[in-house]
Amino acid sequence: MAINDHRQLFGYQHSSKYLLLCLIEVKEERQELNEVEQKDQHEEPHQFINAKQSCSRSQNDNNQSQETSAKNLFSCSQCGKSFTRKGHLKIHTIIHTGERPYTCPQCAKSFTCKGSLKDHFKIHSGEKPFTCPQCGCSFARQEDLKRHIRIHTGEKPFPCSQCGKSFTSSGDLKRHVRIHSGEKPFTCSQCGKSFTQKEGLKEHMKIHTGEKLFTCMLCGKREKPFHCQRCDKKFFLAVHLKTHMRIHEDERRYVCSFCGKSFLWLNGFKDHQKTHIGEKPFVCLDCGSTFTRAGELKVHERIHTGEKPYKCSHCEKSFTVSGALKVHERVHTGEKPYLCPSCGKTFSRYGNLGKHLKKACPKLRQ
Repeated sequence: MAINDHRQLFGYQHSSKYLLLCLIEVKEERQELNEVEQKDQHEEPHQFINAKQSCSRSQNDNNQSQETSAKNLFSCSQCGKSFTRKGHLKIHTIIHTGERPYTCPQCAKSFTCKGSLKDHFKIHSGEKPFTCPQCGCSFARQEDLKRHIRIHTGEKPFPCSQCGKSFTSSGDLKRHVRIHSGEKPFTCSQCGKSFTQKEGLKEHMKIHTGEKLFTCMLCGKREKPFHCQRCDKKFFLAVHLKTHMRIHEDERRYVCSFCGKSFLWLNGFKDHQKTHIGEKPFVCLDCGSTFTRAGELKVHERIHTGEKPYKCSHCEKSFTVSGALKVHERVHTGEKPYLCPSCGKTFSRYGNLGKHLKKACPKLRQ
């Protein structure tokens, strides 16, 4: 309460009651300041309460501008990125140097930052503190839980700029883009064969090491653990099954810009484009014939060499291409995979089905 207010309240300027009231007010103010000082001694610096909160806003604005000007003092000499703390810049520099100073004592795997090593430790300890509230699945890292939740929400925030297909994680998008670019960054150190995915290289290396893929412990026979639910075809690798499923889903993601024809596989798409531009880079050294694909040249050269590497296990007849052997073996097995949709008659060759549909099918002639 202001002094003038006290004067108006009591109606006189000097009185014992007025002096007593002033002394009480001063005493209360001192007590409040003492309480604030005692509180400041026990609280953390970031929780400090300024007793002089009545300072002008212009002074606060000046402090803020000084703090803003103090930012971005530490800049990376290689990429120009700026940081408010020198320690953060030091951590960032590791990206450019490739240094991995944090090593796991259990498996010797190295990391660029301490936080990544800490997350990695959870693999060995089995700790999974992050739990999905919808299905109860647990994860070692919060990022893994965040990516998992997108399965429930259907969110796919990472779209491919070339075909529009979206993915739940940036890593899945990065692997997908290699389909369009043809990039194969994982190369075998022994034979030079390259792969689009790390898993493909890992499985390939077993050929060189002599390790048998998916071998039955009882009979020793190699098994193909990945089964197609539509045609019962089996594969050694999950990625091969995933690629195979495009046949059933008719997913033709590669479209020719010249004629609009679409393809399931990147190699088929690239070979097709050569037919438009007339490119035939593969030349036979014996007769000079040219081909758009290396595989076509290889098959053609067998005409000159007489090589027939594909032998029938039933009659030992040999063929220059695997497709011819496959068709021939149907003579022995009686397999007729080509079905006429009109009359139900089956054929061992696709060409015979075509002839049947054009001329001989009784239901089509009716």
